[in-house]
Amino acid sequence: MPQLLKKVCRTLDMAGTKTIFLTLLLFHFFSTKLLQALSQSQDPTGKHGYPAQLNFKEKYFTQSLDHFNFNAMGNGTFLQRYLITDSYWKTGYGPIFFYTGNEGDVWDFALNTGFLIELAAQQEALVIFAEHRYYGKSLPFGNDSFNLEKIGLLTVEQAIADYAIMISVLKHQLGATDCPVIVFGGSYGGMLSVYMRIKYPNIVAGALAASAPILSVAGLSDPGQFFRDVTNDFESIAPECRDAVKEAFHQLKTLGELQDYMEIQSAFTLCKRPSSAGDIYQLNGLLRNAFTLMAMLDYPYSTHFMGNMPANPVKVACDTMLGGADLLANLRNTAGIVYNASGLLTCFDLNSLFVMCADPTGCGLGFNSMAWDYQACTEINLCYESNNITDMFPAMTFTEKERMQYCSKKWGVIPRPDWLKTQFWGDALSTASKIIFSNGDLDPWANGGVRKSLSSSLIAINISEGAHHLDLRGTNDADPASVIKARKTEAEIIRQWVTTERTMKSKHSP
Repeated sequence: MPQLLKKVCRTLDMAGTKTIFLTLLLFHFFSTKLLQALSQSQDPTGKHGYPAQLNFKEKYFTQSLDHFNFNAMGNGTFLQRYLITDSYWKTGYGPIFFYTGNEGDVWDFALNTGFLIELAAQQEALVIFAEHRYYGKSLPFGNDSFNLEKIGLLTVEQAIADYAIMISVLKHQLGATDCPVIVFGGSYGGMLSVYMRIKYPNIVAGALAASAPILSVAGLSDPGQFFRDVTNDFESIAPECRDAVKEAFHQLKTLGELQDYMEIQSAFTLCKRPSSAGDIYQLNGLLRNAFTLMAMLDYPYSTHFMGNMPANPVKVACDTMLGGADLLANLRNTAGIVYNASGLLTCFDLNSLFVMCADPTGCGLGFNSMAWDYQACTEINLCYESNNITDMFPAMTFTEKERMQYCSKKWGVIPRPDWLKTQFWGDALSTASKIIFSNGDLDPWANGGVRKSLSSSLIAINISEGAHHLDLRGTNDADPASVIKARKTEAEIIRQWVTTERTMKSKHSP
């Protein structure tokens, strides 16, 4: 493992002389190796947010390329990866817990969703984690999947149709036709769980959607909300922390206006000296993204999800920001919590550590970032912006017009801002049923989701000390009481749904 991290860091150090495409290739390779290593080195006690046992088998499902066009692809197929474990399943009777994979490698979610394993042990369930098309190893056209003529099959509709087909076929193959299916997902995966319950209630008996921003991605929120909520997380530790961050960004702005690029390179230990306003904009994006990730992943214990984070990273960040008089050095060191957790980087390369895209909260790196960028250019509406008034960040807009210009140039597409409201109901969810919307108060995505129960079976669970889908993580000694209570409530509701589904099927069976 240490050698792997050193290789990654050496690669990033040299990236200033490489092309972005080569960097993406290298990141994809090393991140895959890292996930494999993590999957083989789980904590056996289950006390650190990982499931105690991961007896998953990695398999591939023959999936249709295009579920909605009978001519274009000639009924072509691709291999879609999924993970499955029947370690706790009461064969042919226990429920099926199906994770609706989101924008990344399926192992990454399996390693960080221990609640499903614990719940499966309690309720004798079969567990399946499905990988989203165009992510991880589920590339319909291999490395050509991101060519303009190939990427058009990457849509929300295709993805949930994949899951519906996979569930139906696997139920038949496993002799589980009468087993109720509950879908689970976090963040975008939580959105997909909601959409599965809405579109395929004949297949899915209920959904747990954790940290699912189904309203904001449909264009139903204030564009300034996200970064305002990120700021609130740091302000809650200390108002002085917010003020220090804001002043540090102001100092950076002043240096940029003076074109003192040598001082900026020195202050932030950049591998390459900035030379334009565009480089400063990129630096601001990289720095803002670090605070975003720490707010999202503000767990009470260290984690290895979307990067390596210490316990309580927001507090660690504030301690760093307030640790001395040199605010630019403090800002650099705070960003290093995210970008240099290993301590092995000798300098920061702006273009390899962070990639600007159609998601102002960050697309990540590697091939997965290309897929998410495309989705943010088509159906997923992420026109969030910081304004330096209601938040502590530089003013960085991302309007519908700017999104359209970027997406047209990058992918040759024009976004459809209102499509999710039409296709997946927006906030008009009252006729849906059996969906849990869980959100943590520490999560900047929370206020883009459903925070109030809409009916007796559209249930909102708010977790006062929870960050991004903390409830889906495995049991940990450091868990706050609020998430322990939330998991118990979720488990009981899901048990009731399974029982109700069995009763309904028994009444309708011949």
